[in-house]
Amino acid sequence: MYLLLLAVWLILNGKVTMEIFIFGVVISAVLFLFMCRFLDYDMRREIMLFRLAPFFVRYLWTLVKEIVKANVCVLKIIFSPDVQAEPAFVYFDTDLKTGTAKMLLANSITLTPGTITVSVEGNRFCVHCLDRELADGVEDSVFVELLKEMEEKEAKWS
Repeated sequence: MYLLLLAVWLILNGKVTMEIFIFGVVISAVLFLFMCRFLDYDMRREIMLFRLAPFFVRYLWTLVKEIVKANVCVLKIIFSPDVQAEPAFVYFDTDLKTGTAKMLLANSITLTPGTITVSVEGNRFCVHCLDRELADGVEDSVFVELLKEMEEKEAKWS
């Protein structure tokens, strides 16, 4: 975070001189210490995010693939006059432990066309699907598996 603050300082100044760089080092250090002291910032959390970065990249790639696949399914429903959509509510429980993982799952489901997370209460999700075909496998989707893997890695490194 310190390096990020310093980089922002240098970028916003537009040019780099010795005085600007030294002043940026001091200002970034003061901001970083303020964040650690008063904003409950923790370096261990930062290191954990760097360790989990490859998993987040893989998760984002999977999310993009699932969005494209869901778009194709929704387009079939829209442009096929003989296909009738059968909307459905799907309720399922997940064994994700952290609130962050549950939030990522709920948002990923909502970002995927044809599905929307209606509610999350504890470990119980309620998802509305445009068609039953889109509802198949929501409870044990690839998102859930990746998030479980990320939680296991985080627990192992903590």
